[in-house]
Amino acid sequence: MDLDAFTAVHSPQWDRLKQLTRKRRLDGAEADELVRLYQAVATHLSTVRSAAPDPVLVTKLSDLLSRARVRVAGTHEPAWSDVVRFVVVTIPAALYRVRWWTLGVVVVCLALAVVAGHRVAADPDVLAQMGTPAEREAYVNDAFASYYDPGASFAAMVWTNNAWIAAQCVGLGITGVWPAFVLIQNAVSVGATGGMMAAYGELDLFLQLIAPHGLLELTAVFVAGAAGLKLFWTAVSPGPRPRTVALAQEGRALVTVAIGLAGALAVSGLVEGFVTGSTLPWWLKIAVGALALAAFWVYVVVLGRRATEAGLTGDLDADRAGEVVPTVG
Repeated sequence: MDLDAFTAVHSPQWDRLKQLTRKRRLDGAEADELVRLYQAVATHLSTVRSAAPDPVLVTKLSDLLSRARVRVAGTHEPAWSDVVRFVVVTIPAALYRVRWWTLGVVVVCLALAVVAGHRVAADPDVLAQMGTPAEREAYVNDAFASYYDPGASFAAMVWTNNAWIAAQCVGLGITGVWPAFVLIQNAVSVGATGGMMAAYGELDLFLQLIAPHGLLELTAVFVAGAAGLKLFWTAVSPGPRPRTVALAQEGRALVTVAIGLAGALAVSGLVEGFVTGSTLPWWLKIAVGALALAAFWVYVVVLGRRATEAGLTGDLDADRAGEVVPTVG
C-alpha cells in the first residue's frame, strides 16, 4: 500500500473528524457525521496497521479515535472496570516483570547492609564515625525508639518520604547511576544503624522497630530501584526492538510500577504510623509486617503471572500507546 497516497486521500476525513471532536455543541446532522467518520477512520486505522504499520500515523489515528470515542460514548459514567483492571491486571503484570531484577537488588542490598552493620559493630574506629559517644548513646537509648510516634501525621510523613525515594529511583532510572546510589546509600545506612544498635546491645530493639514496616517498605524501595535499573539496561541492550520503542514501552510500564509502589508504600506507612510505635506485643507487630509483605508478593506473583501469561506487560494498550513496526525476534 502506498502510504502517502492513502494519507492524501483520507486526510480530509481525518481533519473533519478532528474538527467535530473539538466542537462544543453538535447538531443532529453533525452527530451522525461524527459517528460515520469514527467508523471510517477506525477502518483506516485497521488498514494501516495490517498493510503499512507506520508508528507515527498509527499513533495519530489512535489518538484521533480516542478523542472521537469520548464524544460518541460520553464521559458521564466512571470507568470502574478500567480502574479495576488496572489494579488487578496491569500493575501486577508490571511488578511481576521486574521480579528477578528485584531479587538481585534484594540480595546485593542485604549483603551491603550486613557488611556495613558488622563493620560498625566490630570495629571501634568505624563505630566512632557514627558520632560522639554521647550522641551515639542518646540515639540508641532514646532517639531511635522515640522517632516512631504513632499517628496519622507521622504515617503521612513516612509515606511522603518513602514515595520520594521510590520516585527518584523510577524517575532517574534511565541514568543507571542514581537508582544504584539510592539503593546503596539506604542499604549502608540501615546496616550501619543496626550495627550501632548491636554495639550497644540493642539489636533486638532495632529489629523489633524495623521489621513491622521495614519488610514491605524496603521491598518497595528495592522494586523501585530494580525497575529503574531495568529501564537503564533497556537503553543499553534493547533487544530486537528499536531502542526508542523499547524505552517508550518500558518507560510506560515503569510508570505503572510507580503507581503500584505508591499503594504499597501507603500500606507500609500505615504500619509504621500505627503499629511500629504502638504498645502491641513485638511478635504481633512483626506478624503484621510479615503479613503485609506476604500479601504484596501474593498480589505480584499470582495476579502478575496470570497477566503476563495473557501477554500483558504493564504498558498501555495499543490504542492508547500507539502501534510500532513489527520486529523479528
